[in-house]
Amino acid sequence: MNLTTAPPQIWSDSLLVGHAGIDNEHTLLAEMIARMQRATEDGMVVALDELLAHTSSHFSAENALMLTSGFPPRDCHIKEHDAVLSTMTGVRKRLNAGEFVVARRLADALAEWFPAHVQHLDSALSHWLCKLQFDAKPMVLRMSRKPAAALAHFNL
Repeated sequence: MNLTTAPPQIWSDSLLVGHAGIDNEHTLLAEMIARMQRATEDGMVVALDELLAHTSSHFSAENALMLTSGFPPRDCHIKEHDAVLSTMTGVRKRLNAGEFVVARRLADALAEWFPAHVQHLDSALSHWLCKLQFDAKPMVLRMSRKPAAALAHFNL
């Protein structure tokens, strides 16, 4: 990877799932993944350790939400969380052995994996939680590239 070129932005409002707590966590996770993508060899250990700690905490909280709410596809979702954490932990060990390139590949793989995970699995969880609490679907307001066009139908 050319370190003079910034990686593409991971987070956008297209990843909002309509659950404030989950959305806030996802914003932080996306920032940490991007930080890891930009990390130098000297900064990679810190970047991965921070991401691993935050991801572990976030997945644990999400897993608890799924279990306590009886989210039907929780087993599949939890298994994916476990697989990601296992991979991250394995890469952390390899980074201790000086395998910087493996950590760089992990950062890029996480950046590719994250949006699909959010849009499919976490979005379904948000819908489930909203349905249980409010008997409704979550409402997500997204910014438009052309704000005036987005508001045109309101006859303002």
